[in-house]
Amino acid sequence: MRIVVVGAGPAGMAAARTAADAGAEVTMVDSEPEAGGQFLRGRAKFEHRGVTHLKNTEAWMVEGHTLHLRGPRQLHFDALIIATGAYDRPLPFPGWDGPGVITAGAAQALAKQGVTLADRVIVAGTGPFLLPVATALQNLGATLVGVYEANSPLAWARETKAVLANRHKIAELASYRKALSHLETRTAVIAKHGDRVTVAKLDRHWRPVSHRTEHADLVCIGYGFLPRTDLVPNAKRTNDFLDVDELQRTSVENVYAAGEVTGIGGADLAEAEGIIAGAAAAHQEPPLIAVEAVRRGRLFAQALARAHAVQPGWQTWLNPDTTVCRCEKVSLADLTDAASMRELKLTSRVAMGRCQGRICARNAADLTGIPFDGQRRVIAVPIPLGELADLPEETS
Repeated sequence: MRIVVVGAGPAGMAAARTAADAGAEVTMVDSEPEAGGQFLRGRAKFEHRGVTHLKNTEAWMVEGHTLHLRGPRQLHFDALIIATGAYDRPLPFPGWDGPGVITAGAAQALAKQGVTLADRVIVAGTGPFLLPVATALQNLGATLVGVYEANSPLAWARETKAVLANRHKIAELASYRKALSHLETRTAVIAKHGDRVTVAKLDRHWRPVSHRTEHADLVCIGYGFLPRTDLVPNAKRTNDFLDVDELQRTSVENVYAAGEVTGIGGADLAEAEGIIAGAAAAHQEPPLIAVEAVRRGRLFAQALARAHAVQPGWQTWLNPDTTVCRCEKVSLADLTDAASMRELKLTSRVAMGRCQGRICARNAADLTGIPFDGQRRVIAVPIPLGELADLPEETS
């Protein structure tokens, strides 16, 4: 049985190992030079003699039982496991497209290579990911001006079931104690000009109620994550994430999904989902320990989504000339009246640049009131026309 896994993070590695141990012929495809995904960043040292690991390889389309790769190259499969993870969601504000503003994920990736980019740093957004990023920067000697959480931690008081089922995550807070001393809640960065950063206190809808000026060379922003679901544009989803059943099956036949494409819940949940997906794809019964880990992890993921939801008041931070789409230099004032995302792209060029809307499309949809339908395009990543021309012709 041929199983292809796309993604080599905790979910992908677990799926590949599990399927190979069950006797399947497994190929794991990943665009990075080493396994580990965004979480381990090449530190995984993945080795399994039953898994062929294709590094530095981009997958760009699923067609029937064939996965198309850059090259061009094709992999035929009996089952496909999507474990492509997620990426940061930044929110725009005046000055966010200038120097000294990066995503929290980029800051963490650089920190793992020993790079901080600046001496005085602010980390802002929502969600527990802010704390490890801030801690990593502190450990490299950066001065932490502040860690600004836009939501209130009181939201977790209503999530007792999820907290009790995941007590080990509370213990992790102790490792972030240095960063916690800089934490301010209901607070956000709403503008940056040079090293002058406007920091606002927010109401529960994220509308500014007061503001002050801080001085920082670098602002790292992260307002949650958006999943990389491009390879299965027609699969059913809820709130951007792929819907899966108890065996990690998507609505597309013979296609499974694991990890943060199904919801943001951390590396433990991703790994457990990968184990279930790998076992199910290889027609094996998933181990009960993984099933229980997924049950607990999803309680936490659902609580996380509620406690750190993006609130609509962020839209009041923008001016008419604030950049919304960095690739195409589209400002808030450039966004046109449109009935669909397709029409909005054609009339304003938002989401038409190199990132193909991964950074701006969701924000543009929120700003215009157009329903966001995810990134549902046939070709998942930009590829040269020459590669399309080199594809083998179908024979009748």
